[in-house]
Amino acid sequence: MYLVDTNVWLERLLNQERSEEVGRFLGLIASENLYITDFSFHSVGVILCRLGKPQVFTQFMQDAFVEGAVSLVRLEPVDFLTLVEIMEQFGLDFDDAYQYAATEKYQLMLVSLDKDFDRTTRGRLKPGEIS
Repeated sequence: MYLVDTNVWLERLLNQERSEEVGRFLGLIASENLYITDFSFHSVGVILCRLGKPQVFTQFMQDAFVEGAVSLVRLEPVDFLTLVEIMEQFGLDFDDAYQYAATEKYQLMLVSLDKDFDRTTRGRLKPGEIS
């Protein structure tokens, strides 16, 4: 089961350089095995709306949650103690530490394009590495 980082969703939604790689990953893995944090979900919404693409966000919600079975996970306030420790231990910023803490809490594998996770204990998978 995979926690998909914000940058992976945006790569596909904005049709960026690695969009096809992400598309293959999303087509390969059943949506019930995909997870997104509330933080990532809100970030995707903020970014797409700032870029004047609210219709892309609407389609994302339809595809992921209405037609698909992507699960939304969140950290509770007590989990933020761990989040701060993760920031300090691995030199991650807040949003990366949030994703990492969620992978630990829910025992998920992180799928990300962010190299910062390579210096963590759990690491990351790139979308193209999953078959």
